[in-house]
Amino acid sequence: MKFNELDKKMRVYETAHDHSVLPGIYIVARIDGRCFTTLTKDKHSFEAPYDPKFRDIMVETVKHLMQCGFKVLYGYTQSDEISLLLDLNENTFERKERKLNSILAGEASAKFSLLLGDIGAFDCRICQLPHRQLVIDYFRWRNEDAHRNALNAHCYWSLRKEGLSPEESAATFTKMSVIHKNEFLFQKGINFNDLPNWQKRGIGIYWESYEKDALNPITGEAVKASRNRLKVDLNLPMKNQYSNFVSAFVPEII
Repeated sequence: MKFNELDKKMRVYETAHDHSVLPGIYIVARIDGRCFTTLTKDKHSFEAPYDPKFRDIMVETVKHLMQCGFKVLYGYTQSDEISLLLDLNENTFERKERKLNSILAGEASAKFSLLLGDIGAFDCRICQLPHRQLVIDYFRWRNEDAHRNALNAHCYWSLRKEGLSPEESAATFTKMSVIHKNEFLFQKGINFNDLPNWQKRGIGIYWESYEKDALNPITGEAVKASRNRLKVDLNLPMKNQYSNFVSAFVPEII
């Protein structure tokens, strides 16, 4: 059998189930750490419940993903998860889901592992969102999830540090209301409202323009040049204010 015939025969098994995101559909990539509790608590002993060193590794991983070949309008991270809003007209790899999933998971895993000095693996799933409001709602959802996770994590670890087992600590808060969790922390000397916003709301990464001094290559005159850079925002707003904030990054379908 000639190679061309063999290639045609076998290629179909690789590509028969290729699915591409349709034009005009918003793409949000959700990238999550695999077995990160073991990695961050058992192997590397990061500070619980939040560690600035781990935060910075995640931020640098997001920044890498926003510069690895895809046009990403907005990046968001909380805990060991990352969400990326791709440009509406992003057409790399013909918007094939398997390519987006495998490359983004691979790039995240590689960058994170290099920064950590150990193997950290991520998976990726593609969210196909048919209209603009759903994109805004998606990021609102992750922002509010960060707030819920932060409250639960501080409650849980306050008891773990007192010697309670994981099971005992988790069971204590199973049916406790948000008000009672806040009061519980207050009695432990922790005012939840005073905790850093990046713990409670997650972190946004987005492009901003700035001016820098430059020289006109023809005239040699000093001029101002406009450039873009990534901004890391550790003080995101919440609720409707966050929805309004995110909406600035979500283009209208024309």
